[in-house]
Amino acid sequence: MSRTARPYWIVLATFAVAALWLLWAGRVPICTCGYIKLWHGQTMSSENSQHLSDWYTPSHILHGILFYAALWPFARRIGFGWRLAIATAVEAAWEMIENSAWIIERYRAVTISLDYYGDSVVNSLADILAMVAGFYLARALPVWASILVIVGFEALTMWIIRDGLALNILMLIYPLDAIRDWQAGL
Repeated sequence: MSRTARPYWIVLATFAVAALWLLWAGRVPICTCGYIKLWHGQTMSSENSQHLSDWYTPSHILHGILFYAALWPFARRIGFGWRLAIATAVEAAWEMIENSAWIIERYRAVTISLDYYGDSVVNSLADILAMVAGFYLARALPVWASILVIVGFEALTMWIIRDGLALNILMLIYPLDAIRDWQAGL
């Protein structure tokens, strides 16, 4: 195996480890509805976070852009492949933590996601892949365009589903009744 190929093998291994861990942790492989859709656009449904993509996919693309920016200072010392491997490991770790009983209960207790039961394995793997896409996107775009993508995705998801990466983080860490009421349409 060449030195330049190693980080990409680590990325693939990270996907495999995440899938195996999620299955071991009791996550369903695919939606219990019995099929896989490319897109599921209903956030208040039992199929949310069960298919390949949904309204939370943009937040995972943003993870990739933000991880690229966070790892940029190390670009001269660590090649792109290794930075991608690090970002993929962090995203996979988040998917494992996000689908733990503790975080699922936290979502249900402090957000409007009362019927959230975690992601299917296929959705988690697609979320990690969305992060990889965001990482590559950040590599290709100028900084100003990456910032526009971040602002655009956040504005779009806040407008359409009253949620997004920033609100998701805020509500997990410091839930506010006013935001929860706004998200619920009250």
